[in-house]
Amino acid sequence: MIRLCAVDELNEDEILRAELDNGHGIAVYLLDGEIFATDDLCTHGEASLAEGEIEDGKIVCPYHLGSFDIRTGAPCAAPCSIALKTYAVEIVDGAVHIAL
Repeated sequence: MIRLCAVDELNEDEILRAELDNGHGIAVYLLDGEIFATDDLCTHGEASLAEGEIEDGKIVCPYHLGSFDIRTGAPCAAPCSIALKTYAVEIVDGAVHIAL
């Protein structure tokens, strides 16, 4: 398990960017009281989703305004057509962890 952040660092409907040791970015979300994690990089282009906006359970890319379902990673609006990688989240001792 890889620790991403403390649970209390998360705010509803905001995105926190966590970085793995290899530089890979993970976007962490608190949505309707649940925590989700996806790759931070948009599958359409080199955009950090942590700089985007959350709308109706979707993350909207800041570059071309395509979007993905935060819960499933499914693309929801063009130009995004490739699903976003999601990660199973586990809370351990007040911290958000994922398995790779």
